[in-house]
Amino acid sequence: MEIIKGIWFFVQDQILGMKWLNRVVGNLLTSLGVDLESQLGAGLQFFIYDTVKIFVLLSVLIFGISYIQSYFPPERTKKILGRFHGLGANTLSALLGTVTPFCSCSSIPLFIGFTGAGLPLGVTFSFLISSPLVDLGSLVLLTSIFGGKIAIAYVVVGLVLAVAGGSLIEKLHLEEYVEEFIRSAGPVDLEAPELTTQDRLAFAKEQVLETVKKVAPYIVVGVGIGALIHNFIPESFVQEVLGGDKWYSVPLATFIGVPMYADIFGTIPVAESLFAKGAGLGTILAFMMGVTALSLPSMIMLRKAVKPKLLAIFIGIVAVRVLSIRIEKKVNYFYEVTTSD
Repeated sequence: MEIIKGIWFFVQDQILGMKWLNRVVGNLLTSLGVDLESQLGAGLQFFIYDTVKIFVLLSVLIFGISYIQSYFPPERTKKILGRFHGLGANTLSALLGTVTPFCSCSSIPLFIGFTGAGLPLGVTFSFLISSPLVDLGSLVLLTSIFGGKIAIAYVVVGLVLAVAGGSLIEKLHLEEYVEEFIRSAGPVDLEAPELTTQDRLAFAKEQVLETVKKVAPYIVVGVGIGALIHNFIPESFVQEVLGGDKWYSVPLATFIGVPMYADIFGTIPVAESLFAKGAGLGTILAFMMGVTALSLPSMIMLRKAVKPKLLAIFIGIVAVRVLSIRIEKKVNYFYEVTTSD
């Protein structure tokens, strides 16, 4: 058992967390005369280390995920989802969302396509919630920073949110609030071309280049904000505002996250710094969910596909679910219990 734990911690710290890279960056900066004990030096080390780490992990993850995704083009995904009904369909839709685009603005076109193809509205909304919120890449990156138990807790909360939100929308029968041009589009059956292994590898490489180019600004900004929080904002201030025992910390974190636009990879560095400064785990996860699932630009784009009433119901369901799950107490309790053994 101890050997297994040792292997896991090595994978988490040295392969996923790339702690060795932090030492390399520190040694390099020291050789250049940078004082790592100063706020500026420590902030620079954090920025370089986190930026390089995320880009390396992101490239590897996107390549692997995109190769898997090549087996699930929209046409095949539609056929798979069409075979299931009720809670099973919502669950499968949420799971399929974990191997699709990395931000909500990329997921909305697929949501429109699935809805126009005649899939149940609740099923397509489960996909829309899950796709930007939870993916295999975020699981690995969260593991590299917070450990496997917290990463799994985030994924479970995200999938529960996606399934519950989609199921509720299905029960409310809100199809009439989808814009007419989508409802009248009718099903479109396009046969997905058969891809060779070479085609899939080329597709994965192309996805790496496109996705990295698209998310690079958000990662750099996110790591920059994280570096400022990590080295320039007093720990006492963060604990006072976002500490685990504050009743308003989860709503405040969710509210702050909504106007922002970033994918999960740009949000994680900020979450990492808040965690290091003493912010509650539930507060951090609520912030991440607010940014990824309810960002203002994404809601503006979604408004093109659905009418105001359905948009308001969707926002309300997601926001209420994030707050009512009581992530703060449950996740902190989960963390304390699972790390005590």
